[in-house]
Amino acid sequence: MMNSFPHPQPVLQTQRLSLRPFRLEDAADVRRLANERDVAAMTYRLPHPYPAGLAEEWIRGQEPAYREGRETVFALTLRDNGGLIGSMGLMVKAEHERAEVGYWLGKPYWGKGFATEALEAVLEYGFGTLGLRRIFGQLFAPNQASARVMEKAGMIYEGRLRQHVNKWGEYQDLRIYAMLADDPRPWNKRAGEKK
Repeated sequence: MMNSFPHPQPVLQTQRLSLRPFRLEDAADVRRLANERDVAAMTYRLPHPYPAGLAEEWIRGQEPAYREGRETVFALTLRDNGGLIGSMGLMVKAEHERAEVGYWLGKPYWGKGFATEALEAVLEYGFGTLGLRRIFGQLFAPNQASARVMEKAGMIYEGRLRQHVNKWGEYQDLRIYAMLADDPRPWNKRAGEKK
């Protein structure tokens, strides 16, 4: 059975990142990072251009969604300087004990392993703290970088939804990756190898 959301929302720590709740003062950085066309092109929820006021509206909606047990969203920040680099969250369907993971990273932070590091922490939080049974992610079929992130975190490719999303007038296939609570967690093995 799924656990209730802990209050307040926890801060997750990884080697290089702090995953914390968003604050209104993050809005300018959200807009700056999310307003990159290449960032928006890899997601089916981010608009481009990113409109003024949307970041504030999005951040204000997170705490009520968390309180209601529907969603938990983390600001991905660098541990060394607190700088915002992106977002990762779980959209929860409690009756099915599952969640969809979604994320985006500012373009200057691509290719550095931050997404995998954050995803491993969020998967552990979802299975351990929330008691979820299944966590899945969807990505545009051409998005090889996100596919590698999910695979490195131990998520398994399950299939393709053909022409599932209309992004900027073009129908996109989505690939589905998922992990179950009792699937192997590769980050546990890697941590053991470092000892």
